[in-house]
Amino acid sequence: MTADPRLAQAELLYERAVFGGDSSAPASADQSLDAVEADLALARGRVVHARFLEDRAADPRELQLFERAAELYARLGDLRGEGEAVFWIGAFHQVVRSDAEAAVPAFERALDLATRAGDRLTTSYALRHIGFAEHMAGRLDRARGHLEESTRLRRELGFLPGVAANLIGLAHLAAQQERRDEAAALLEEATELAGTTDSYGVLRWATEAREEIGLP
Repeated sequence: MTADPRLAQAELLYERAVFGGDSSAPASADQSLDAVEADLALARGRVVHARFLEDRAADPRELQLFERAAELYARLGDLRGEGEAVFWIGAFHQVVRSDAEAAVPAFERALDLATRAGDRLTTSYALRHIGFAEHMAGRLDRARGHLEESTRLRRELGFLPGVAANLIGLAHLAAQQERRDEAAALLEEATELAGTTDSYGVLRWATEAREEIGLP
């Protein structure tokens, strides 16, 4: 098994502190270990979130993990990591708790951090979920704008399953605004993209959307 190089670095710093008398080494080791812990907390929180999407059983560890990751990334000055962790805090509030009041500020903070870090993927996620919040609030044009910008970024990144997922959201908006032909075309493209990328979960969403909208 290949060890994370940051753990190996912490081990070397331990030896420098104990055997070499380097009093500055523990602080450097703490930074390496904080980075590992932040990555682990974020990854574990996402796994917990995926489990919620499957069984709809909330796990209080999810928010704790994302908040811990955000705290550590902020301490490290890692804008990219902090932006991603803050996005997932927002996702927890929006998806698990249906609490837009708590979710939207997190998404806006994540959007700012991700934009400054040049993290287009997290930017696309933040825009997508702000779009969902606008949709739920009945601001359909603003929702469409956010989803279209998210989709543009995802196309640039080649994130095709994410493009397909966004097209489904845009199809719902088009149907609500009486643009049924456009909704059908969006769902057709979403289905094609999901099929070519083996994104079976997105395929299921597209099928459900077609039924909800009442398309053949």
